Amino acid sequence: MQAELLAALAALSWAVGSLFSAAASSQMGAFAFTRWRLFFALTLLWALALFTGQWRSLDSSNVALLALSGFIGIFIGDTALFACMNRLGPRRSGVLFATHAIFSTLLAWLFLGETLWGWTLLGGALLVSGVMVAIVWGRRESETHAWENTRGTLMTGVLLGLLAAVCQSVATLMIKPLMASGVDAVAASAVRTSASFLAHLALLWAGAQVARVQNPLTAKTLFNTWASAAVAMALGMTLILQALHTGQANLVGIFSSLTPILLLPLLWVVYRRRPAWGAWGGAVMAVAGAALILQA
Repeated sequence: MQAELLAALAALSWAVGSLFSAAASSQMGAFAFTRWRLFFALTLLWALALFTGQWRSLDSSNVALLALSGFIGIFIGDTALFACMNRLGPRRSGVLFATHAIFSTLLAWLFLGETLWGWTLLGGALLVSGVMVAIVWGRRESETHAWENTRGTLMTGVLLGLLAAVCQSVATLMIKPLMASGVDAVAASAVRTSASFLAHLALLWAGAQVARVQNPLTAKTLFNTWASAAVAMALGMTLILQALHTGQANLVGIFSSLTPILLLPLLWVVYRRRPAWGAWGGAVMAVAGAALILQA
């Protein structure tokens, strides 16, 4: 399957997963939610890796790099993203996280020598711009929802969202050569989630108050956390790593930034209101950009 399509499917997985994540994260707290989410994800991933025998593609040299990537991208990045979501809601945190496409393109050029030219460059710019337009102008002024409220300081939420985007880009790019060498995506995802889970456990055992569950756990909260882990992390992250086997890191980053566009119809179901015209315009721009990239 084409790398760009895999990245787009990962974006869809993240969009679906974010609907489960928003309520659970606000109930549990960003650190506790991420820890439980990692626990559910790593059990799924290791079960699959052991069942298929793909864990044999791992060795001591690549495990260390995968663990570091997991620490940066998941322990720091995902926790920052859900802390941002708790403050700004899924729509605004989505537009901030979508900037990882820009960071990925820049870092891939600086460290991997990957460049975009001609129609591909134009398509990438159009796609990312469409994502931004759809998010910024994708809500009607009359719409109100608990997820649209700002909790705490706005600047803190913005910085957390940008930190999550940078961590996503760095964590992905640092393992691009490793994934291109043929390491199995499921096994790699299992190592990354395990390393991040251990870091979260260490934080909890150290007595950090922020790592504790903020409210009593309920069956609904645990189900939402499991669903987020299965769809967004176990499936979505594995799709991204699979895309890195053959795809350019910058294009994988660009196509995976489609999450906010794909989230709009899902939020339509939650809000029960049609997205504003800006959302449709941004979606058209993003689709046109994707088409330019694919035909280049």
